[in-house]
Amino acid sequence: MTVTTTADTSSPSTSAAISLRGVSKHFGEVKAVDEVDLDIADGEFFSMLGPSGSGKTTVLRLIAGFEQPTGGTIQLGGIDVTSKAPFDRDVNTVFQDYALFPHMSVLENVSYGLRVRGVARAERRRQATEALATVQLAHLGDRSPAQLSGGQRQRVALARSIVVKPKVLLLDEPLGALDLKLREQMQVELKQLQRDLGITFVFVTHDQEEALTLSDRIAVFSDGKIVQLGTPQEIYELPTSAYVASFVGTSNLFDDATSTRLFSLSGTHALRPEKITLQAADGGSEVTVTAGTIRAPGVIVESIYLGTGQRIHVQLADGTHLVVLEQSTGTAADRDQRGGTVVASWSIDDLVAVT
Repeated sequence: MTVTTTADTSSPSTSAAISLRGVSKHFGEVKAVDEVDLDIADGEFFSMLGPSGSGKTTVLRLIAGFEQPTGGTIQLGGIDVTSKAPFDRDVNTVFQDYALFPHMSVLENVSYGLRVRGVARAERRRQATEALATVQLAHLGDRSPAQLSGGQRQRVALARSIVVKPKVLLLDEPLGALDLKLREQMQVELKQLQRDLGITFVFVTHDQEEALTLSDRIAVFSDGKIVQLGTPQEIYELPTSAYVASFVGTSNLFDDATSTRLFSLSGTHALRPEKITLQAADGGSEVTVTAGTIRAPGVIVESIYLGTGQRIHVQLADGTHLVVLEQSTGTAADRDQRGGTVVASWSIDDLVAVT
């Protein structure tokens, strides 16, 4: 099944917060961005997901104006900004390192953008205090950045960006330096903040779970191109390629020969580990398909405890390797693990055809 983008790629959209048409960026012979077409809606939380070198950060820098495209056009709110400088674009950027001024207080950091714009001292103090209250840090305005935790500095960077009320906020892996627990907390707070403000957020990340958690839509990048665009549910449940199926989460991939041998389907197919159930072996040795359910006997070769569940590796009789994810209900713990014989079963409807 294929998920397609609904964007009209013939001309920029005047209703979108951001429109890219045929945007490319070359560094010598390297095509960092290769003719990208993209519309991002007003008020959308949009994530660009991909590994290092896939082009996502370069696209963000092109939108911000920190890089000039080799080809194509960029519109913000229907206005062509392709050749405009960063300070002439109604966007703000939050970087991973936050880039706070160490010699300024938290309040002074937040109000700096207003100061540059010539806002009177009393008014910029009021607006900065209001922005700090939005990120729940109004009581820390007199502190220096060095006196804050990593999560607090991240919130200050957000407050500094939103105080000038940009139409678009660009976030370049802003949670990457935080520990796991704080990162999960900030994900919730960031999503709530975006909903409250109604600002278009464009979020760059290489963390698949983070993109799935935060986004209204996701663009998956590879080699400077968008290889799939859709909602988190579409990206995860209906990957269009083996690349997306394996990069976003974990998938069991069956090539054409294996698909034909196991369940009489041609082409390559993906199957998520949580779609598979394991049962004690019933003595059968053949793969069977009954009423849309595929049953395949195998042997457990590894079992990894994850706390909330178990990742179990099963080798089928024909040598095919399966990864199965089970919740920690006690069933998996009670069953023989490595070396144990089991029957893996899944619905044929859970197989997704990919290219």
